[in-house]
Amino acid sequence: MRKYFITGLLVWIPLIITVWVLNLLNGWMDASLLLIPKAYRPETLLGFYVPGVGVILTAALLFVTGLLTANLLGRRLVLLWESLLARIPVVKTIYGGVKQVSDTLFSGKGQAFRKALLVRYPHQGAWAVAFQTGHPSGQIADILEGDHVSVFIPTTPNPTSGFFMIMPKKDVIELDMSVEAALKYIVSMGVVGPDKLLNH
Repeated sequence: MRKYFITGLLVWIPLIITVWVLNLLNGWMDASLLLIPKAYRPETLLGFYVPGVGVILTAALLFVTGLLTANLLGRRLVLLWESLLARIPVVKTIYGGVKQVSDTLFSGKGQAFRKALLVRYPHQGAWAVAFQTGHPSGQIADILEGDHVSVFIPTTPNPTSGFFMIMPKKDVIELDMSVEAALKYIVSMGVVGPDKLLNH
């Protein structure tokens, strides 16, 4: 009896969570429909709610924005917009911080979250899977002796929260696995094992 119950849970829980996440994302993307005048929204024209329209509109907006800002005129408009935001006291702090993080994470040139690591955490007798986010710079780099790396140690099963630490490079082990595989390993609490690790 217990075996069948657990088997049923293993089938339904991933499906329910997947549907919940997709529904949540769909709800967020439906907010883009607010850009359209109420008279021209799908539910007004058709008389009923059409799921997925917000997703399509959001994808189209992102594509058009990227297309427009890829040329010289678009880049100048973005720079003008950012210079205006930089003059607003509270906004400039929030926008500047978010932009730096997003540029680091989503730019192909950055090194953030490009490497999965094995680090000793929370004590010397334990290991945790982490991600390299970069190298210390500025005053921190001047204070520290030797080569160090910036590390993000995510929590389980929610990898969006975690701990940021600076560790000596000699104390971390670089894993021969993709970031995606490492995330699956973390989220599954070790149930979904990595395909291959470096032998140390």
